[in-house]
Amino acid sequence: MLGGQPAQLAGIMVQSGIAEQAAQAEVAAALRSPYLRGVARLHNRLAKRDWVLGIQSRLNQLAPAEVPRRERLAGDDFLHEYYRRNQPVIITGMLDDSPARARWSFDYLTAQLGGREVEVQFGRNADPDYEMNSQSHKRRMPFGEYVALVRDAGVTNDFYMTANNDGHNRAALRELMRDLPPLDAYLQAGSSGFFWFGPAGTVTPFHHDLTNNFMIQVAGRKRVRMVAPCDTPKMYNQRHCFSPVDGRHIDLQRFPLMDGVPVIDCVLEPGEILFLPVGWWHFVEALDVTITVSTTHFKWDNDFYSHYPANQDF
Repeated sequence: MLGGQPAQLAGIMVQSGIAEQAAQAEVAAALRSPYLRGVARLHNRLAKRDWVLGIQSRLNQLAPAEVPRRERLAGDDFLHEYYRRNQPVIITGMLDDSPARARWSFDYLTAQLGGREVEVQFGRNADPDYEMNSQSHKRRMPFGEYVALVRDAGVTNDFYMTANNDGHNRAALRELMRDLPPLDAYLQAGSSGFFWFGPAGTVTPFHHDLTNNFMIQVAGRKRVRMVAPCDTPKMYNQRHCFSPVDGRHIDLQRFPLMDGVPVIDCVLEPGEILFLPVGWWHFVEALDVTITVSTTHFKWDNDFYSHYPANQDF
């Protein structure tokens, strides 16, 4: 089903202790199976779809891979040049006068909200699949205690307040959202956001979102690496929206299909907004202590998750 050669499969069975005659007979029976012929047809349909995606992948390599920066991009221009074309862009200048950039220091966060109970992801270093297992890494603590941890942490990926904690943190940190501009050229009125806060060294592994997303960078810098949706067949995506490819160092021996895949690199600076289109793979690494607010409440159609496969094993 996955492209293994019959002789090679029989050899693997023999190495595992199965008699050669039995191994050969089993492979021959599989090749006669109508189920295998049906799967082969589905495999061929998938190969056709991957061929179509590969056309765009090759065309993308004809120009330098980069994310453009646009100063105070008008809403109509954003819609027609980026949103409807599913292309990333960094918007600058929209947070220049934002109270959030002036106020959100360690001392301010502690003084204003230090007594609130918040939820954080902990114990990430001990779990290579911490992002997929995020539900098991939740811990609650006073916000002031967490702020002190971040202040003194240095570089670490062991703890991080992320969108996965928003179910609890939205009410606890609701006042902070008032310090952000409405961004009504792009977003619905009264839009809320997800609060991300952690030390330098936090990493969000390669994954794609099920909606379009804004990353509003309030404090610190983040390195973002992106891969276009048309290269999904090369991302080794076997579970939900995650990839095992490590964005810090792409191991071509382990993941040879990644050879030649364009990876777009950018550094998101404080005061900038990154538009992450739906389906784009992205890896995010904090270069400093960072505070980011992400939001998905755009003025235009953003319901792509309703048609996402219910069975998330690929």
